[in-house]
Amino acid sequence: MQENIRFTNRDGETLAGVMHLPDIGLPAAFALFAHCFTCTKNIKAAVNIADALAQQGIATLRFDFTGLGQSEGDFADTHFSSNVEDLVDAAGWLEQNHQSPKVLVGHSLGGTAVLAAAHQIESAVAVATIGSPADAEHVLHLLDDELDTIEAAGEANVNLAGRPFKIKKDFVDNIRSQSVRDGIRSLRKALLVMHSPIDELVNVDEAGNIFAAALHPKSFVSLDDSDHLLSRETDSRYAGLVLAAWASRYLVEAGVKLDHAPYQPGAVVVEAKTDDGFLSMINADGHKLVADEPTSYGGTDRGPTPYDLLSAALGACTAMTLNMYARYKKLPVESVRVDTMHNKIHAKDCADCKTETGKVDKFERVVSIAGDITEQQRQRMLEIADRCPVHQTLHREVKVVSRLE
Repeated sequence: MQENIRFTNRDGETLAGVMHLPDIGLPAAFALFAHCFTCTKNIKAAVNIADALAQQGIATLRFDFTGLGQSEGDFADTHFSSNVEDLVDAAGWLEQNHQSPKVLVGHSLGGTAVLAAAHQIESAVAVATIGSPADAEHVLHLLDDELDTIEAAGEANVNLAGRPFKIKKDFVDNIRSQSVRDGIRSLRKALLVMHSPIDELVNVDEAGNIFAAALHPKSFVSLDDSDHLLSRETDSRYAGLVLAAWASRYLVEAGVKLDHAPYQPGAVVVEAKTDDGFLSMINADGHKLVADEPTSYGGTDRGPTPYDLLSAALGACTAMTLNMYARYKKLPVESVRVDTMHNKIHAKDCADCKTETGKVDKFERVVSIAGDITEQQRQRMLEIADRCPVHQTLHREVKVVSRLE
């Protein structure tokens, strides 16, 4: 799930971002992602890494720095320090609207900015850099051909990644005034350094410099044959999954509960917090689900209702039973679709119900069979649908035994 957001930085400019939210349940924690130099929030690596974190319950905000992408401002008036300020302002927005970020992630120069900003974002417990230089000054090698002109004239147009950017002397001076590496030792946060040994823009020695400057806990992950931008889908998704697994350890140590419903072999565990309304986390023998109620009933509509799940159980069991029958009989059936609807009807309106007063639960099941079979075979399969184990359970006497633990 993705949500477009806007927030205002300290200079009054509106910055554009995208929040990646978990598909199941509420976020356990929040992360902030900083994109690479002259990139935008929409670079593939940023999207895939944010997705991977969200899948593990860590909502992630990626945003455009001032003057880039959909954010307001003039890139020519920005510098490394303004990027750091944007990160701190983004963290402030998260604190005001959700919760303070626990994880900071930066790609390339964005990683260097994250290292600098981490000192001002006290909530962060884990910081990760991807293909990042140890010092901001490293980026000046991209300006080599125009550096003398910038120094002499005060500004110059520089072609970066196939696009023209105006770079001012203030940018160069600001970069040179930074000493990010000197602050790494005092970071006091878990650090993950990810880098490709064949990175063509930022030599892997820079990763070594970051790692050597940091105190434990620190980790290093080689991105093998990835390019600097992690342009291959598999590379960025791998980085995201590793990052999420690494961060989870330090989130748990910080008291963050990543799984609301614990895993219990052979059982369906449902756990719900009173403050979350109807939202319920489900762990079905290791498979994570969520249940909720629609907003019209006071829920947040983040998942199916309990009766929807019961209807799903009947529909899934029916489809499994019919496909198994088709395979056994070697029928040319391509697929089976089951539409199941649940409602409650008055007992007096049900001619063949044993219940005479009150209401009766009624499940309507519509079966569609795709395949070159006869009408007689279709009717036989409709009869077989009633042999579905869940169908039979719903028609039998059911006993629920409860006890306190």
